[in-house]
Amino acid sequence: MKTLNSKDRAPHFDLKDQNGRNVRLSDFAGKKLFLYFFPKANTSG
Repeated sequence: MKTLNSKDRAPHFDLKDQNGRNVRLSDFAGKKLFLYFFPKANTSG
């Protein structure tokens, strides 16, 4: 897996959000976006 550095462009992604809906990077074109990842194992998430 490639490590991203500050100010790197985000790679394209297609993931499910916390509500199970598909979300793509392109859905946020022209907007600022903050991504927060957390492990699901051993959490209530």
